[in-house]
Amino acid sequence: MNNSFNNLKINIENSFPFITESDINSIKQETQKCYKDLLNLSGKGNEFLGWLDLPSDITKEEVKSVEETAYYLRRKSDIIIVIGIGGSYLGARAIIEALQHSFKHLQKKGEHSPFVIFAGQNISEDYLSDLMEILEDKKFSVVVISKSGTTTEPAIAFRLLKNLLEKKYGKEVAANKIVAITDKEKGALKKLADKEGYKSFVIPDDVGGRYSVLSAVGLLPIACAGFNVKDFLKGAEEMETALKGKESFDSNPAMQYAAIRNLLYRKGKTTEILTSFTPFLYYFIEWWKQLYGESEGKEGKGIFPAGTIFSTDLHSMGQYIQDGTRNIFETNLWIEKTGKTLTIPDDETNLDELNYIAGKNINFVNEKAMLGTMQAHKDGGVPSITIKLFKLNERNLGGLVYFFEFACAISGYMLGVNPFDQPGVEAYKKNMFKLLGK
Repeated sequence: MNNSFNNLKINIENSFPFITESDINSIKQETQKCYKDLLNLSGKGNEFLGWLDLPSDITKEEVKSVEETAYYLRRKSDIIIVIGIGGSYLGARAIIEALQHSFKHLQKKGEHSPFVIFAGQNISEDYLSDLMEILEDKKFSVVVISKSGTTTEPAIAFRLLKNLLEKKYGKEVAANKIVAITDKEKGALKKLADKEGYKSFVIPDDVGGRYSVLSAVGLLPIACAGFNVKDFLKGAEEMETALKGKESFDSNPAMQYAAIRNLLYRKGKTTEILTSFTPFLYYFIEWWKQLYGESEGKEGKGIFPAGTIFSTDLHSMGQYIQDGTRNIFETNLWIEKTGKTLTIPDDETNLDELNYIAGKNINFVNEKAMLGTMQAHKDGGVPSITIKLFKLNERNLGGLVYFFEFACAISGYMLGVNPFDQPGVEAYKKNMFKLLGK
């Protein structure tokens, strides 16, 4: 198998001996059929495959409009609040958190303004109250993302923040500080945007929320945070071209990833932990959890998606992963090159006994921790897949997003489910509405 691909490498060595070459050979034909069903638009949920061509289909005009809108909001705001839940916020947050300074909120004001924060992803009274307090003496704008405009969590947040904007600036000025990303023709938010004259972008009808980060849903917040959306789309388009052009199982890492995880699932490994030794990827893992959980978890089937950040979680979840119930496997997301360099100094007293690694970069130690962990977990009965990116930047993250989306679709077809619907999401809403007296 060709395991090096467009700045992305996949290594399945730690999946053996839990699976065998014979197992892989036996599943190739099935995987390739699901790949063809996806590209031929003949599988379940094929009316929601707009994401498949999104990186190459998005127009230069829309990208330019996204960039110009972001520039306008950035100049007018100390804070930009992105309102959304699920796929309407997780993808954007994943990319922003992966790229921005760890302590952005403590940097000097004006140097890296504005600060992009999120609302509408919960119904916490304290969270929203704290947010309203912070905004009292700040210049702020709002990007509200909702196909319908009636989803409870973002609708509550938007009502509160719209009211605050209008009180602070008046309705006319407030309207220039609100951008809506919503349905092309219908829904409460579309109606309001038309009535009030909000700048708006369209959520494509054939793109579900969890697959929407490469549309304006993800692009506008990412641009508002100051990152290069053209590079993000370029990486995704390169991955799109490459994956669609590799019909052979042995040269297509998305097919390989889908196949290995399904083989492990069929052998009783029903929980997949996506882990990284890079804390910047915490929200990327959260996005991945939604993508795979909502796509595969139905009809009594599905691999349960969990996430950890190592080495932090080696001191909490590490014990369970090493010695607990043997129904888990790991996918390790490793970033080869760090953005900065920090060397461990020599210390004359050496009371902490670290002089044996003095002069080494922190990432040298982190890599050895990663290699040691993967070996320990394999020895303890936990197989793993390693996916490597060369470094964290917009281009590579765009490619990684598209890779996981493409592999998720194939994997869902291998499970025999529709990877593009989410019927179970409505159950809690029905009970909530009944209890609220709607």
